[in-house]
Amino acid sequence: MSNIFSFSGRIRRTEYAVTQILTSMVMCFLFFVFGISLFAGESAAMGAIIFFGVSILLACWISLASGTKRCHDRGNSGFYQLIPFYGLWMLFGDGDHGNNRYGADPKGRVNQNDLFRSSTPAPAEEEIPAI
Repeated sequence: MSNIFSFSGRIRRTEYAVTQILTSMVMCFLFFVFGISLFAGESAAMGAIIFFGVSILLACWISLASGTKRCHDRGNSGFYQLIPFYGLWMLFGDGDHGNNRYGADPKGRVNQNDLFRSSTPAPAEEEIPAI
């Protein structure tokens, strides 16, 4: 996995799906633990609230970072993940082939324009005769 806290770069659908599933599982576990701790007493509940708050912020950060990188793989800004149901599009839609403005293709594919540029030899520079 790439840096899960970073908002730059691109990730594949698989990494996005695994990150979202694991984040959701951790959130469900935290909700369960938080619900049980409310019955344990006031001092335990206060500690659980602080731990729960920090954990939720961390999980949201990781989820937003992976969503942003998946949007980048599709050639869009990270703000696109705020569109309702766009997460399904990120999960099932294929990313851009080759490099885009957000980085290299995580699958290592090359688009035809990049392939054409790399296979065409650079024009030779003309020599200027000495006087």
